[in-house]
Amino acid sequence: MKKSNLVDIITMGCSKNLVDTEHVMRQLESNGYRVKHDSNNPEGGIVIINTCGFIGDAKEESINTILQFAELKQAKKIDKLIVMGCLSQRYLEELKLELPEVDHFYGKFDFKSIINDLGKAYRPDLELERTLTTPPHYAYVKISEGCDRTCSYCAIPIITGKHQSRPIEEIVDEGKWLVSQGVKEFQLIAQDLSYYGYDLYKKSKLAELTQRLSDIKGVEWIRLHYAYPAHFPFDILPVIHERDNVCNYLDIALQHSSDHMLKLMRRNVTTAETKDLLARIRSEVPGIHLRTTLLVGHPEETEEDVEQLKEFVREQQFERLGVFAYSHEESTYAHKHYKDNIPDEVKQQRVDDIMELQRPISAKHNEKKVGQTFKVIIDREENEYYVGRTEFDSPEVDPEVLISKKHKVKTGHFYPVKITTFDDYDLFGEISNPQQDEQ
Repeated sequence: MKKSNLVDIITMGCSKNLVDTEHVMRQLESNGYRVKHDSNNPEGGIVIINTCGFIGDAKEESINTILQFAELKQAKKIDKLIVMGCLSQRYLEELKLELPEVDHFYGKFDFKSIINDLGKAYRPDLELERTLTTPPHYAYVKISEGCDRTCSYCAIPIITGKHQSRPIEEIVDEGKWLVSQGVKEFQLIAQDLSYYGYDLYKKSKLAELTQRLSDIKGVEWIRLHYAYPAHFPFDILPVIHERDNVCNYLDIALQHSSDHMLKLMRRNVTTAETKDLLARIRSEVPGIHLRTTLLVGHPEETEEDVEQLKEFVREQQFERLGVFAYSHEESTYAHKHYKDNIPDEVKQQRVDDIMELQRPISAKHNEKKVGQTFKVIIDREENEYYVGRTEFDSPEVDPEVLISKKHKVKTGHFYPVKITTFDDYDLFGEISNPQQDEQ
């Protein structure tokens, strides 16, 4: 039986979408609704789907999810179906025509209207508050929206518009509130961390923001996601190196390494500049773990380009690496100017080849950690292990530390863990001092 005061929210796509969902949940709860997130058994009178519209696979998943709940609405198993997020921001008019079962569509930035359209009052005094969907000890902190870059393949600027930094004070106030709720770890996220501050302050402010957040009492770890290599803010490096609670970790999407492809992709950086950047980062922050993302199968990518990329991966020995196949997205520069001339099976083979190349590199990095003791936060308990992470591991995307249950530990707390063995992507360890509960 559906429950009129229960709302089920489903989030598709990235952590930036998740933050939007959490704000909606807080507003709904403040107005008397009970809210469930990503439930395996939705039973609410209202279902809200926060969609992704970035690449083909994500769009298809979002559409299929909408269709699934449209059928439930037709069968009168739910009362209202609401769609928000990137897909409806990008294809609002088309979706309205094709999915009449959906009661309301909201884009990426007008989702606050959901509360008013439900006949409730939006609470501006709760603007910085969220209902966390993550484990309570960590949270994603979105420092900006949009992107001013003009990469050939990317639809994000089409969806989100120009880069808009949030004011430093606002983010710091949000950080203080999160800590008051028990959060110990911040994942700083944006479409482009490197550009943070230019629109508001006329210069990069990522270093200052990170310093201000690291000054908040109770913040144990801050981790930086999605930097851009061109016009990189080098003043962030001493902050990472010198601040104990800023993790020796940087997520910087490089996409490719050959000059031919970097030019076609409109990345505004060269192979030599990329290598110099990586060398400087590693020099100024010894021991830093770099995560990067690569894109293969872009139009006009040759076998020579792919071989150069493979050699780049061998040379750089990234600690963390992901690879995606190109998606020919309408309205992007690549869609307008290039033919999608590489077959899907070739794209996938290139993905598989590079990930296979990365596998022993990842294993080698893990092997070096055997015998060492690391500060580890415990995320959850599974049947055989406690599952945690080091400062070098971001939730969901990076390796984990699987800890024997020889000693009982608490979720959300830090412990010293000695690494005993490894596999290609994960570490195995034991609590080295069960009495030392750091938090």
